[in-house]
Amino acid sequence: MNPKTYEFDVVLQDVEDLTDHQADALFASGCHDDSPASSCGTSWIHFDREALSLEDAIRSAIQQIRSAGFQVSEVELDAE
Repeated sequence: MNPKTYEFDVVLQDVEDLTDHQADALFASGCHDDSPASSCGTSWIHFDREALSLEDAIRSAIQQIRSAGFQVSEVELDAE
């Protein structure tokens, strides 16, 4: 089975606006395929994650986010 790229957003719990320091912590935890963003008091991370399955992609992203000291509120998938 070949890896595929999966796109999804992970919403962070209790983070209204990501700071540069927090974005650096995410990068240091292994989130090299992400784009952090904030708007209207909500912060999320968009991933283009290569993995063997969507489940593997999401699990690895959540693990890295937690290791950076964040909690996950929800995961959002593109409607396509």
